[in-house]
Amino acid sequence: MSGYGLGPQARVAGHRLHVHERLDSTNTEAMARFRAGETGPLWIVAHRQDAGRGRRGNAWASEPGNLTASLLWPVDDVEPGQVPTLGFVAGVALSAALAAAGVEGCRLKWPNDVLASGAKLAGLLLEADSRPGGRRAVVMGFGVNVAAAPQGLPYPATCLRQMRYDTRAEDLFVHLTDAVIDAARQWDRGRGFERIRERWIADAAGIGAPVSVRTGDTLVHGIFETIDGAGRLVVRSEDGTRRTVTAGEVHLGTAATAA
Repeated sequence: MSGYGLGPQARVAGHRLHVHERLDSTNTEAMARFRAGETGPLWIVAHRQDAGRGRRGNAWASEPGNLTASLLWPVDDVEPGQVPTLGFVAGVALSAALAAAGVEGCRLKWPNDVLASGAKLAGLLLEADSRPGGRRAVVMGFGVNVAAAPQGLPYPATCLRQMRYDTRAEDLFVHLTDAVIDAARQWDRGRGFERIRERWIADAAGIGAPVSVRTGDTLVHGIFETIDGAGRLVVRSEDGTRRTVTAGEVHLGTAATAA
């Protein structure tokens, strides 16, 4: 199946690529291959995805022309506590790939979205698994609205076509595969997360502005101060106290004050 290919750095690093016309989920396919004995690094790409998953179990379908890709990445030699920081590697890699494709003005929303003018352009999903024998892997899932934005969402969404870019998913993918290599090299099995953190903060949406985070029945309001050395959101309340948030539904700016 033609169209998709790896970037030169990804090829040199030994990454491989499987392209499918249609899948329920590229993340599910990557995980199934890992459980069947695949070690990676292996990219799974689908021209169309029908039953993808977003964060917190939300559905994420993708129309033809959008980019739907997942990378199966071995983490046998990574300390378990550092594995979740690969989500930030994925974020800065996608930000760099968009910039390399000439797309301007994108911002990273904690923990796993890419925004353009406040609307969701892309989503990331990091999943981890292990199998007997001590083998461990993560799957980095990337979903980018290139040709079309999903409708009927409870938040605004956009796509590169609406933003007047003629970027193709295939071209963006080449940039992404090489950007992942660059970011992973900086990350250095988690030992270089501070450099990734600095890159993420430089492209972040909402730092210094109001934020609200809902986790279960708990709602945290304050100012989005930074992310800490573990990738947690740091919120400063009106009285100056700081709280760290590991996960939750995030609202920024005016949406935060209304949440």
